[in-house]
Amino acid sequence: MNNRLLVAFDDSENAMRAVEFITKYFTADHKITLFNVLPDSAVLCAINSPELTPYFLSQKSSFCILEDKKKELIKEAMKKAEQKLITAGFDKKNIKLKVENKKIGIARDLIAEAQTGYDVVILGRRGLSGIKEFLIGSVSQKVLHSVKGVSVMIIN
Repeated sequence: MNNRLLVAFDDSENAMRAVEFITKYFTADHKITLFNVLPDSAVLCAINSPELTPYFLSQKSSFCILEDKKKELIKEAMKKAEQKLITAGFDKKNIKLKVENKKIGIARDLIAEAQTGYDVVILGRRGLSGIKEFLIGSVSQKVLHSVKGVSVMIIN
């Protein structure tokens, strides 16, 4: 084992709880990647097409500012998580912050990353209602049932 941990990370309490779990139950020699997949809604900010509705065009700058703010919040949360790990004794050189734009889907992009040599995927359980989770599933459920050859831990 290479002691490589992949942490599905966003700016949620569940993601930070996953980092706190690592500080308690893993040793400082583990290599940790905090991984975030950005939704592709930011692509809309680059589109300047007459086919877009006049309403969207009039609100486009507000929408794009929100997208930039979301990226900023993710980066701030990652830095906070990184600091929490360092304070717990993990070496900064063993902590990687990785943010990627969505390629296929958030769960599938996470699964693809997990298949690149990680030993464990750690993610927080998303709080969907029972019916909604049954119908559409959650990222954690999709990863749990689809990743191959990598252990998955879901932190509640």
